[in-house]
Amino acid sequence: MLGQLLHGFGTILASPSLILVLLLGVGAGIMVGALPGLTATMGVALLVPLTFGMPPIAAMLMLVGVYVGAIYGGSISAILLRTPGTPAAAATVLDGFALAQQGKAGKALSTSTIASFVGGIVSAMALTFIAPQLATFALRFSSPEYFALALLGLTIIASISGDSIVKGLIAGMLGLMLSMMGMDPLTGYARFTFGSIDLLSGISFVPVLIGLFAVSEAFAAVEQILTKTTVDTKFANQLLTWKEIKGISWTSIKSAIIGTFIGIIPGAGADIAAFVSYGEAKRSSKHPEKFGTGILEGVAAPEAGNNGVTGGAMVPLLTLGIPGDATTAVMLGALMMLGLRPGPLLFKDNGDVVYAVFAGLLIANVFMLIYGLFGVKLFARILTVPRVILTPIIFILCVVGAYAINNSMFDVWAMLLFGFIGYIMQKLKFPISPIVLALILGPMAEGEFRRALMMSQGNLSIFATRPIAAILLVLSIISVVQSIMKQRKAKLAKAQAVAAE
Repeated sequence: MLGQLLHGFGTILASPSLILVLLLGVGAGIMVGALPGLTATMGVALLVPLTFGMPPIAAMLMLVGVYVGAIYGGSISAILLRTPGTPAAAATVLDGFALAQQGKAGKALSTSTIASFVGGIVSAMALTFIAPQLATFALRFSSPEYFALALLGLTIIASISGDSIVKGLIAGMLGLMLSMMGMDPLTGYARFTFGSIDLLSGISFVPVLIGLFAVSEAFAAVEQILTKTTVDTKFANQLLTWKEIKGISWTSIKSAIIGTFIGIIPGAGADIAAFVSYGEAKRSSKHPEKFGTGILEGVAAPEAGNNGVTGGAMVPLLTLGIPGDATTAVMLGALMMLGLRPGPLLFKDNGDVVYAVFAGLLIANVFMLIYGLFGVKLFARILTVPRVILTPIIFILCVVGAYAINNSMFDVWAMLLFGFIGYIMQKLKFPISPIVLALILGPMAEGEFRRALMMSQGNLSIFATRPIAAILLVLSIISVVQSIMKQRKAKLAKAQAVAAE
């Protein structure tokens, strides 16, 4: 296996054209990811036609490069503009934008770059050396396990609710209610559509994401359009110090492993991996109260997690022919068009292509690291643009991004509505992230719960008798209890500090 991987490296490094394809792919992916509304899936799909007539290795390397670049690129606008470029970067907003407001945009971007690199490398190594074993384990997941995983993700609401778990739960319930709009996943019956044809397919996630995070922030900026920016525009010492790199190293590695595992599970995806990684980082942190206020670990965790999905999602794709997420589903189509059939025989009949892809994934993450570190100062210069110019640009990008999803003005109006809702929630000090998290995980939790009950003929014991599901449910309970205890401890410490004064 190691010899085949080295042969894959030799194939790429001996061909300047393949190196150029990877460079262009990663660069294009970063640009796609940084633009609100243009997801990694969309970026890969847009470039699939360009691969027609290309050799299989070159075609797959271009798509892999776009995939890696786009997942990372979403963090750039999330940190600088509070606008997640991709759904996978929604969790990065929590601490990334807070750091940018403190004049530490460069450090936030550097953290994102390094953590993304760690996540990508860990997942690529897992894909290369233990893909068949991991894919076999992932196949043990059925509806009870999927529901338990979704529930574990939803328990993160308790840890990202800020000072009030009650407000976080209210926001989470709103997200769950929104996720139920559209066609019933099992019966196909229209529900909560209020007679609107546009709501038959439910609320589109990306316009809601753009509205809650980006448009709400733009509305807030309009209030202060005549004030001077308080962001530090000096970029000295903006790269991470060695001490800071060591400080985020364990969080990055742990989150990368979590992201890789979630990526292997078909249907999960980078957005779920980012939130789960963020929640675990906060749960196990010695200072969880600092999460959400601008902390490097709060950027490292979701970025390592969502980039860990890039290699993880390709495990079931290449070994079993089952795409791990929407992006690899597009890649599956590209493989078929290239005359390659994913599955066990792919390794036997087209080993040169497979191991070139493995090597290309590793090299793509190196290129992403180079792009990110050398582009930090350039990216951070966005913050020096006066608000009177930057705010209208944000509005335009938001409108274009929302419209581009379905070519629908309904999505634009939905984006503006949720922008107003997000603005009001900020004023009332309600957390926004629980809505996004519930909107992502709600359909998965509902659908898999009902399917699990159909499997057991209504017997809830199915969740206790299946070991993986039972373990995930126990972890969910532990997560909630720890979050409540930590919040109470923080409030008690704060009260004692006030009394001592």
